[in-house]
Amino acid sequence: MKTPGHYISRIARGFARAGDARLGAVGFATAQLPVLTALKDGAKLSQAELARWARVEQPTMAQLLARMERDGIIRREPDPRDRRSSLVSLTAQAQARLPAGRAILAQGNRDATRGMTDDEVDTLVTLLRRVLANVEAMEG
Repeated sequence: MKTPGHYISRIARGFARAGDARLGAVGFATAQLPVLTALKDGAKLSQAELARWARVEQPTMAQLLARMERDGIIRREPDPRDRRSSLVSLTAQAQARLPAGRAILAQGNRDATRGMTDDEVDTLVTLLRRVLANVEAMEG
Protein backbone atom coordinates (compact mmCIF):
# COMPACT_ATOMS: atom_id res chain seq x y z
CA MET A 1 0.00 0.00 0.00
CA LYS A 2 1.60 3.28 -1.12
CA THR A 3 -0.25 5.56 1.26
CA PRO A 4 2.23 6.95 3.80
CA GLY A 5 -0.52 8.63 5.78
CA HIS A 6 -2.05 5.25 6.58
CA TYR A 7 1.19 3.93 8.04
CA ILE A 8 2.09 7.17 9.79
CA SER A 9 -1.34 7.25 11.44
CA ARG A 10 -1.11 3.62 12.56
CA ILE A 11 2.42 4.16 13.86
CA ALA A 12 1.34 7.27 15.79
CA ARG A 13 -1.57 5.43 17.39
CA GLY A 14 0.64 2.45 18.19
CA PHE A 15 3.31 4.66 19.74
CA ALA A 16 0.63 6.37 21.84
CA ARG A 17 -0.82 3.07 23.10
CA ALA A 18 2.59 1.57 23.87
CA GLY A 19 3.82 4.84 25.36
CA ASP A 20 0.80 5.15 27.64
CA ALA A 21 1.22 1.58 28.83
CA ARG A 22 4.91 2.11 29.56
CA LEU A 23 4.79 5.69 30.86
CA GLY A 24 1.97 4.85 33.24
CA ALA A 25 4.56 3.15 35.43
CA VAL A 26 6.05 6.58 36.21
CA GLY A 27 2.76 8.48 36.27
CA PHE A 28 2.89 10.08 32.83
CA ALA A 29 0.91 9.74 29.59
CA THR A 30 1.83 10.44 25.98
CA ALA A 31 -0.71 13.28 25.75
CA GLN A 32 1.35 15.08 28.40
CA LEU A 33 4.62 14.89 26.46
CA PRO A 34 4.41 18.36 24.86
CA VAL A 35 3.84 19.97 28.27
CA LEU A 36 6.54 17.88 29.94
CA THR A 37 8.98 18.79 27.17
CA ALA A 38 8.16 22.50 27.24
CA LEU A 39 8.56 22.70 31.02
CA LYS A 40 11.37 20.17 31.50
CA ASP A 41 14.12 22.66 32.33
CA GLY A 42 12.17 24.58 34.95
CA ALA A 43 10.33 26.81 32.48
CA LYS A 44 7.15 28.60 33.55
CA LEU A 45 4.72 29.18 30.69
CA SER A 46 1.14 30.34 30.38
CA GLN A 47 -1.62 28.05 29.20
CA ALA A 48 -1.79 30.06 25.96
CA GLU A 49 1.95 29.64 25.37
CA LEU A 50 1.71 25.90 26.02
CA ALA A 51 -1.26 25.57 23.64
CA ARG A 52 0.66 27.37 20.88
CA TRP A 53 3.79 25.32 21.52
CA ALA A 54 1.86 22.02 21.49
CA ARG A 55 -0.23 23.14 18.50
CA VAL A 56 -3.54 22.45 20.23
CA GLU A 57 -6.61 24.57 20.96
CA GLN A 58 -6.89 26.39 24.29
CA PRO A 59 -9.79 24.22 25.60
CA THR A 60 -7.80 21.06 24.87
CA MET A 61 -4.80 22.43 26.76
CA ALA A 62 -7.03 23.58 29.63
CA GLN A 63 -8.40 20.05 30.06
CA LEU A 64 -4.95 18.49 29.86
CA LEU A 65 -3.52 20.92 32.43
CA ALA A 66 -6.46 20.35 34.78
CA ARG A 67 -5.78 16.61 34.76
CA MET A 68 -2.04 17.16 35.17
CA GLU A 69 -2.64 19.50 38.11
CA ARG A 70 -5.03 16.98 39.70
CA ASP A 71 -2.33 14.30 39.30
CA GLY A 72 0.36 16.47 40.90
CA ILE A 73 2.41 16.89 37.71
CA ILE A 74 2.09 20.65 37.26
CA ARG A 75 1.40 23.63 39.49
CA ARG A 76 0.09 27.07 38.68
CA GLU A 77 1.12 30.41 40.10
CA PRO A 78 -0.08 33.93 39.33
CA ASP A 79 1.64 35.57 36.36
CA PRO A 80 3.25 38.77 37.67
CA ARG A 81 2.88 40.32 34.18
CA ASP A 82 -0.84 39.53 33.82
CA ARG A 83 -3.15 39.06 36.80
CA ARG A 84 -5.73 37.25 34.66
CA SER A 85 -3.24 34.55 33.76
CA SER A 86 -1.18 31.97 35.60
CA LEU A 87 2.15 30.39 34.89
CA VAL A 88 2.45 26.62 34.70
CA SER A 89 5.50 24.68 35.84
CA LEU A 90 6.34 21.10 36.74
CA THR A 91 6.20 19.96 40.34
CA ALA A 92 9.35 18.67 41.99
CA GLN A 93 7.89 15.16 41.90
CA ALA A 94 7.31 15.37 38.14
CA GLN A 95 10.82 16.75 37.58
CA ALA A 96 12.22 13.82 39.55
CA ARG A 97 10.34 11.31 37.34
CA LEU A 98 11.43 12.87 34.02
CA PRO A 99 14.65 10.82 33.65
CA ALA A 100 12.70 7.57 34.03
CA GLY A 101 10.17 8.82 31.47
CA ARG A 102 12.94 9.71 29.02
CA ALA A 103 14.47 6.26 29.44
CA ILE A 104 11.08 4.64 28.73
CA LEU A 105 10.66 6.72 25.56
CA ALA A 106 14.21 5.97 24.39
CA GLN A 107 13.58 2.25 24.84
CA GLY A 108 10.34 2.58 22.89
CA ASN A 109 12.21 4.17 20.00
CA ARG A 110 14.81 1.39 20.08
CA ASP A 111 12.05 -1.23 20.13
CA ALA A 112 10.26 0.45 17.19
CA THR A 113 13.41 0.50 15.06
CA ARG A 114 14.64 -2.96 16.04
CA GLY A 115 16.41 -4.65 13.14
CA MET A 116 17.36 -1.35 11.50
CA THR A 117 20.93 -0.16 11.14
CA ASP A 118 21.94 3.25 12.45
CA ASP A 119 22.07 4.49 8.85
CA GLU A 120 18.54 3.23 8.22
CA VAL A 121 17.27 4.99 11.35
CA ASP A 122 19.02 8.19 10.23
CA THR A 123 17.39 7.88 6.79
CA LEU A 124 13.98 7.24 8.36
CA VAL A 125 14.28 10.31 10.58
CA THR A 126 15.40 12.45 7.64
CA LEU A 127 12.42 11.31 5.56
CA LEU A 128 9.97 11.78 8.43
CA ARG A 129 11.26 15.33 9.01
CA ARG A 130 10.57 16.10 5.35
CA VAL A 131 7.08 14.64 5.59
CA LEU A 132 6.44 16.63 8.77
CA ALA A 133 7.57 19.86 7.07
CA ASN A 134 5.25 19.14 4.15
CA VAL A 135 2.30 18.40 6.44
CA GLU A 136 2.94 21.56 8.47
CA ALA A 137 3.05 23.56 5.23
CA MET A 138 -0.35 22.06 4.29
CA GLU A 139 -1.80 23.37 7.56
CA GLY A 140 -1.42 26.93 6.44
